[in-house]
Amino acid sequence: METAEIIVDARGHHCPIPTLRLRKALETAGPGGRVRLLADDPMARIDVPHFAREKGYALVENTVVSGWLVFVVARPE
Repeated sequence: METAEIIVDARGHHCPIPTLRLRKALETAGPGGRVRLLADDPMARIDVPHFAREKGYALVENTVVSGWLVFVVARPE
């Protein structure tokens, strides 16, 4: 059974808020769960991959869509 993706809209917030909201969403996601983070703080380009690596999460997507930073982070199953 596939888990629904959680979307976290952190646009308009500066470091460390986007990463903190991502962390909270990942804590509520079950094993294999995914969180899509939307951000516009340039520091998220550094903070999110570093956070994912440190916590053992997979950074599935790291793109820019319509000027927004979009990250998809997955918990291990």
